[in-house]
Amino acid sequence: MKALLCKAFGPADTLILEETDNPHPKANEVLIDVHAAGVNFPDTLIIEGKYQFKPPFPFAPGGEVAGVVSAVGEKVSHLQVGARVMALTGWGGFAEQVAVPAYNVLSMPDSMDFINAAAFGMTYGTSMHALSQRADLQPGETLLVLGASGGVGLAAVEIGKAMGARVIAAASSAAKLDVAKQAGADELIDYSTQSLKDEVKRLTNGQGADVIYDPVGGDLFDQAARSIAWNGRLLVVGFASGRIPELPVNLMLLKGAAVVGVFWGSFAQRHPADNAANFAQLFAWHAAGKLKPLVSETFALANGGAAIDALAQRKAVGKLVVQVVD
Repeated sequence: MKALLCKAFGPADTLILEETDNPHPKANEVLIDVHAAGVNFPDTLIIEGKYQFKPPFPFAPGGEVAGVVSAVGEKVSHLQVGARVMALTGWGGFAEQVAVPAYNVLSMPDSMDFINAAAFGMTYGTSMHALSQRADLQPGETLLVLGASGGVGLAAVEIGKAMGARVIAAASSAAKLDVAKQAGADELIDYSTQSLKDEVKRLTNGQGADVIYDPVGGDLFDQAARSIAWNGRLLVVGFASGRIPELPVNLMLLKGAAVVGVFWGSFAQRHPADNAANFAQLFAWHAAGKLKPLVSETFALANGGAAIDALAQRKAVGKLVVQVVD
């Protein structure tokens, strides 16, 4: 099979498309013929050795895929050969085939094609877990979403609206904010030209945001921490800015607020029933037209490195997808 391989830690342009051995599923695994693979922020880190996990060389990046089951391990009974599925892989998705633990595989709903399914799992799974289990977002609360035009940000905007929140979308340009507005955002903040803290206070009559969804970190986290409401929840989702911020914890004390970590991958493994319930709701919202994944660009497998680089440079709007099968 063909796979886009990382043979040594380095930038995306060092990835190499090569023929490699086909994987074989273990007893608890499913072998998937990959049709499409989503591109996510962990892909930018794993190829440079900066992620929590460091796979042995050579490995393919690609943390989520959509495709067709071609073989199942002897201990797998709930999935059959020929099933259309989406899966969380960790890595290995930028390849024609990947073997995945069965507990990380979901049947694709009829309402999705492979491209949309490859763009759905990680971003919507992360945002659903963040807003449901970690923030306990309530109808009528105000949700501030940073990086609102990116994959997880747009998912948070849509899910927040589906949960009945008032959503303030914040991004770095008018064009990106227009994307968030089309996804349902009620208010917009361009933090390249406006003060995030001042605008949040203005839009909330000085009260601040009840829930803040932050996949960016850096200076924006610093401002967001000063924009939180009494009993607010600041969700730490990621650090796309490159700087992991530090927090004067007296800010949280004075607001009776909480800083809450979001690690969806671990949640999905530790609480599979809750994760399945999350996706049942997400699929229902998708079928009802409330969730519409935005795939702004697709790339051939050979150009998967360019997709990772575009995401690392924060040039992507919505999701980027590597299309393995035309």
